[in-house]
Amino acid sequence: MSHYKIALLDGDGIGPEIMREAVKVLNLVAERNQVTFDLQHTPFGASAYFECGHPFPEQTQKVCDEADAILKGPIGLNHEDSKKIPVDLQPERGALLPLRRRYNTYANFRPVFLPQGLAHFSPLKKEIIGDGVDIMIIRELVGGLYFGEKETGTTEDGVRYVRETLEYDEEQIRRIAKVAFDTASKRKKVLHNIHKSNVLKSSVLWNEVIEEVGKDYPDVKIEHILVDAAATYLCLNPGRFDVMVMENMFGDILSDQGGGILGSLGLMPSACIGDDKAYYEPSHGSAPDIAGKNVANPYSMIGSVAMMLEFSLGMEEEARNVWHAMQSVFADGYSTPDLSKPGSDVKMIDTEAFGDRVIAALKKQPVPARA
Repeated sequence: MSHYKIALLDGDGIGPEIMREAVKVLNLVAERNQVTFDLQHTPFGASAYFECGHPFPEQTQKVCDEADAILKGPIGLNHEDSKKIPVDLQPERGALLPLRRRYNTYANFRPVFLPQGLAHFSPLKKEIIGDGVDIMIIRELVGGLYFGEKETGTTEDGVRYVRETLEYDEEQIRRIAKVAFDTASKRKKVLHNIHKSNVLKSSVLWNEVIEEVGKDYPDVKIEHILVDAAATYLCLNPGRFDVMVMENMFGDILSDQGGGILGSLGLMPSACIGDDKAYYEPSHGSAPDIAGKNVANPYSMIGSVAMMLEFSLGMEEEARNVWHAMQSVFADGYSTPDLSKPGSDVKMIDTEAFGDRVIAALKKQPVPARA
């Protein structure tokens, strides 16, 4: 019987609520597949700061170090509450970026997936959605502006300034390029490279390395698209895209736009992969305005479980079963309030009920054959 240690970082806001639904799924997966999960909850984010004095405390680092995979909830506070925490210890700077740096999770997979049968959730017109949307955004996660040198100061004239550095080297670009080409070669064999080489020299190097790596993948076609044009095309014709690769900040922005195409950031799980460790998280924020109300959409948290099963635990077939179970809840006409529309026939359910329906649907899926 296989045994896995999973670090559970509940996070802030709605994090604990949607994590509970993810744990339900993990418990059923363990039962169905005769594996055991050692699920270790540990503080992370603003809640950890108030509890332990640091958003990524040593005890959490130890649990993560020993884990086979990390499942992370959303973190962060509203604007006013965030002022209660020193700038450098706020959740994103003091916890999230150090988590990425510690495990060098350089490859961020963000699926933008909406089958035709669920196209009514999208704010885009039916003729734009067409046969549905199935895009994999691959974002470089540990370079660029977010990790560059930062300087603040005041000039002799008393003018405040900030200087931040955007830096990439060819090895950073090469490794994410290989991930992107590998992914594209297993899908439609087209890689959309997103850049801003008409302004940024970092994008010039980025494109050069993409072309170099592409020589090892002759069956994959490269399409270079400026990031501002890509943002436009995502709204006008999302079906033209399949696998998109881009630097850190571009990926941060365009993947959230992908959530808008779907109708909610609550529909976007993600995987953050390094050579030796990975963590999985919903792409949305902690939504403190609805925390504790049992109305948050747990789809992306449960979807992150599915990605963890596939990428870290070698349970690809069961991962597909979880995806099918999640989709069936929508197909049966149910949703959480974030996807409600005036005049819609969708039946509103709460967070817990959504998780229960995923569980019921997963029980109907065939149990994967044991290796």
